[in-house]
Amino acid sequence: MVQEQYKIGEFAKLVGLSTYTLRYYEDQGLIMPQRDAAGVRFYTLEDVKWVGFILHLKGTGMRITELKQYVALRAQGDATIEARKALLQKTKAQAEAELAERQANLQILTRKIDWYDGKLDQSIDQAESFETYLQRFES
Repeated sequence: MVQEQYKIGEFAKLVGLSTYTLRYYEDQGLIMPQRDAAGVRFYTLEDVKWVGFILHLKGTGMRITELKQYVALRAQGDATIEARKALLQKTKAQAEAELAERQANLQILTRKIDWYDGKLDQSIDQAESFETYLQRFES
């Protein structure tokens, strides 16, 4: 079975990144395209999956140095599964902490919008401050 090959422009469209970003990822060692007989880089469907996973990791807030560490561990094979798992667990914990902080900030934003609504529809006394309003929700 012949494997589908994509030139960088086609691949960029498939994964939703610019060719500049793909070249940067290559320079950083995050992706390693193959080369044809003429030396032209090409990518495969396996590369599409790999870039998708990299984008998931980036989406969690994983930094480039950690991505590079993960790629290096992956290249060493199954002997590094524990180390890769630990790195992913650390990233997950950081992402969950950031998410909790963002949810707390959104809650305050929601309360502020509600406070404005109450001021506008006069269901909240005009003299009541936002700080006083927030005290209603403290347990």
